[in-house]
Amino acid sequence: MTVSFEKIRSFISVDITDNVLLQKIVDSQAELSRTGADIKLVEPENIHATVRFLGEVSTSLMDQVKNELAQIVFHPFPMELRGVGAFPSPHRPNVLWVGMSKGDKDLQKIFSELEPRLRGLGFPGEKRGFSPHITVARVKSDRNREALFSAIADMTDKEFGSMSVESIRLKKSVLAPKGPIYSTIHELRAK
Repeated sequence: MTVSFEKIRSFISVDITDNVLLQKIVDSQAELSRTGADIKLVEPENIHATVRFLGEVSTSLMDQVKNELAQIVFHPFPMELRGVGAFPSPHRPNVLWVGMSKGDKDLQKIFSELEPRLRGLGFPGEKRGFSPHITVARVKSDRNREALFSAIADMTDKEFGSMSVESIRLKKSVLAPKGPIYSTIHELRAK
C-alpha cells in the first residue's frame, strides 16, 4: 500500500452560480476599481462565500473531510446579497466584501454543524468566528484610500439580488501567478 503525502490547499464554499447576481458583483468591482485604489479584484469565476477555509490538507484527510461534509443535511435556501463593506473597517480596508441580508443564518447553521466535525479530524478551531460574506477584492496599499472609502460608503445599502443555494462545495485552490485557480473536489447537494 502506498501512502500519498500530497497536500491540497482547500476550502468549503457556496459558489455564486446565478449569472445576473454575478454580473452585479462584477459591476460593483468595476466601480471600486474606478477609484484608482490599489486593489486586486477576485476573478468572476472565483467569486464565492467561504464557509470554512481548510488550508493544506493531505489527500487521505480529504476523504475524511468529504465523509464529514456528507453528514450535513440542509435544504435549499435563498441567499440575498446586499451592501459593500471592508475588513477590518472601511477606513482601514484590507478586504472588500459584499454582505448578506438573507441566507447568512443558514450558512451560520451549516458552519456550526461542520466546525465540530472538522475539529474532530484535527483541524484547529476557526479563531475569527464566522462572518458570512463574499470577498470581491483585496487592498494592496493606501493609494486613493479616501476615494475607496467614499465608494464603499456609496454602496453600503446596494441591493445585488438573490439566488437559491442548492449546494456546498469542497474546493481545491492552486496558487498561480495570475491568481488562484479553483476547482470543485466534492459537492454536497441540498436535500
